[in-house]
Amino acid sequence: MTTTLATPRATESADARLRRLLTRLTGDEKHAPSSHSTLDVLWVLYDRVLRVTPATVDAPDRDRFLLSKGHGPAAYYAVLAAKEFIPAEWLDDMAAWTNPLGHHPDRQRVPGVEISSGSLGHGLPLGVGIALGLRAQGLTAPRVYVLVGDAELDEGSNHEAIAYAGATGVTSLTAVAIDNQSATHGWPGGIASRFTVNGWTASTVSGRDHDQIEYGLRANQPDRPHVVVATIEQKG
Repeated sequence: MTTTLATPRATESADARLRRLLTRLTGDEKHAPSSHSTLDVLWVLYDRVLRVTPATVDAPDRDRFLLSKGHGPAAYYAVLAAKEFIPAEWLDDMAAWTNPLGHHPDRQRVPGVEISSGSLGHGLPLGVGIALGLRAQGLTAPRVYVLVGDAELDEGSNHEAIAYAGATGVTSLTAVAIDNQSATHGWPGGIASRFTVNGWTASTVSGRDHDQIEYGLRANQPDRPHVVVATIEQKG
């Protein structure tokens, strides 16, 4: 099943504090487009959808969020600071020798980070494994959300994860694909069809419209994994 919102409504402005926090992160400008492409999705996830707080980062029944697109984490760090998972002061010297915030997020050093990421192609397979592990433990309430880039989907490991999740009914899994048309190969019929042909449901939304993003994230069905394709401006 595929749902598409073809006419985006005006996107609400991101929280002013979030924007101020983002400007404090310097030193990784080459990855700024990659990072900023995720900002609106990350904000909606942490502000409206995810059932996790700084006090529940280790709770067994928390939702899990995996940033597979971890090579540009500035927006992720800004959102974590805005939601008080990390001190805002950490943003001022990202990647300094003594600073926990590196150019790739480190789950051992940054509160709230579920996986160490940055090398593309690993987040979705890890998400499938986490969802299966939760199911094996009888934990049916938590959802697992994985944010990937469109070009990242060219990785064979993601193709296998998509097929396996659909075949085994990993119903607690939601993937979010940021689509800025940067993929080298693409897929016939677009990103959503890559998932639906393997048994997923899909929503295609504007990646800058917060209401649409929330709609897509909540549109999962009880019997299948779900993907949200968040389209943004084409990469220059």
